Amino acid sequence: MRTRLRAVFCDHLSIVRGKYLPGSKIGDSSTRFCRSTFGVHYDRDLLNAPGAMMMQGMPDMELKWRHDDIRDSWDADTKIVIGDLYDDAGEPLELCPRGALKRAVADWRKRGLSPKVGIELEAYALVADEKGSLVPYDSPGGVVYGTGPFADPLRFNDRIWEVADELGFSLDMVTAEYDSPQFEYTLTFDDAVKAVDDIVLFRLMAREIALEYGVILSFMPKPIAECGGSGMHINFSFVDETGGNALSTGEKGGPDHMNDLARGCLAGLLHHHKGLAGLIAPTANSYQRLQPGSLSGYWRNWGGDHRNVTTRISSEGGPKARLEHRTADASANPYTATAAILQAARLGVENGYTLPPMETGDGFDRTDAKEGTATDLKGAAADLKADTVLADAIGAGLVANHVFMKEKEAKKTRDLEGDALRDFYVYFV
Repeated sequence: MRTRLRAVFCDHLSIVRGKYLPGSKIGDSSTRFCRSTFGVHYDRDLLNAPGAMMMQGMPDMELKWRHDDIRDSWDADTKIVIGDLYDDAGEPLELCPRGALKRAVADWRKRGLSPKVGIELEAYALVADEKGSLVPYDSPGGVVYGTGPFADPLRFNDRIWEVADELGFSLDMVTAEYDSPQFEYTLTFDDAVKAVDDIVLFRLMAREIALEYGVILSFMPKPIAECGGSGMHINFSFVDETGGNALSTGEKGGPDHMNDLARGCLAGLLHHHKGLAGLIAPTANSYQRLQPGSLSGYWRNWGGDHRNVTTRISSEGGPKARLEHRTADASANPYTATAAILQAARLGVENGYTLPPMETGDGFDRTDAKEGTATDLKGAAADLKADTVLADAIGAGLVANHVFMKEKEAKKTRDLEGDALRDFYVYFV
């Protein structure tokens, strides 16, 4: 087969959609999709969501890409590229999550700062039993920080690492998590757009490679009720105009060494905590994970090297100084989630929000924080809708579309429990 191109985008549901195209498209080029894709739900229900233009003829949107962004793929005789979405008049589509991230980066660059991002993903491995029902992948020797065949008897993670290395993904870590069969995947820090491009393609690659081994690798927030949740931790810092880390005050990090930029970012994340949740923890299943005492980013709080707070200040300083936000899960579009975190942080810097005291509780038996996220998707969507300052910063049209879809999703899932709720999402996230 001649080399073909797989042109893709990550949509409002965090699903990667695209087309296979002939090799003639390998270059600066484009292709068209139906704009009303942004009105399609997990169950394929077609909804008249804001911006989807369902009742205006379902017009085209155009995916455009640059030759320099085309990569080798894990599929034979195939290249792959992520592009940006435009409306049928050639204007950037406000619903485009990648466009929202680019706007967030541009807003920070106006301040002379370029965001750097590192994302940690957690996922569970599931397999079909003899009846076709999904059950946990059997890894009886799996332990936290487990490596080797006891953690992964089929060694599908070895294949993921091998292919990632061949394709130039900069893997920082693969390890087993606390609950078997859960795994963590981390890529190294990079410029924000490239880092998220990499994590979107890595996640797609990992799921497709795992499927070859009969494994459904699910990044949904809590696919196994009796086990812990899976997050998408977003680490970020900024490079200033001299090339230095703008969050750093020296060799040491942590709360005792924060500068005004770090304090402003923290204040913004706390101020917009409830609104953020509706965007970065955007499924009914997310609120099975977001619970007090679950290391999940439920509370409106911050701290130092403390895994039971929402925003964690790394104890590393110098070029590794960073903030880690822990509320998001990978049912969120990674572009939208990262854009939301960066915009909330920027609003804190620019609006001078007050930073509450640092959390002193252990997060299990005692917590200073008294306010958390909503307890369900309906409440989180309402909190996001109410936070118009955050919505305007991210993109009012994108947020309006998101809120509409999530209000519908709350109704679609309200009577689903157990495997039925899991299976509403598990093949897509």
